[in-house]
Amino acid sequence: MTTVDAGQNLKALKQANRVRLARAELKRRVNAGAVSVSAVVLSCPWEAHSMEVGDLLTSQKRWGRERCRRLLTRVAIPENKHIGTLTERQRIALTDGLAGRAAERAKTSAPSTVRWAA
Repeated sequence: MTTVDAGQNLKALKQANRVRLARAELKRRVNAGAVSVSAVVLSCPWEAHSMEVGDLLTSQKRWGRERCRRLLTRVAIPENKHIGTLTERQRIALTDGLAGRAAERAKTSAPSTVRWAA
């Protein structure tokens, strides 16, 4: 290995570490609710560009593999698709699917307005 190769390897390792740390921070912010998955999908920041859609979705609270698969199957996007390679149509379908899930949750968890006659 030449010194040029070693320098390139070191530079690549530094970049990979920078991306890993930035992704971990992004996942923490998504989990804490400080940033939404929809915002990440639409804006596609540099740290999420080569991140898989499934990884981003499962970083949310109460989102496991099964919930992720159901949503992605409904919008016809593979789990291992990189966020940076999503088309505009796929981005919109995914954010609409996420918004639909939120609306379903709000509808099912809303207090009932039915009053029982005594």
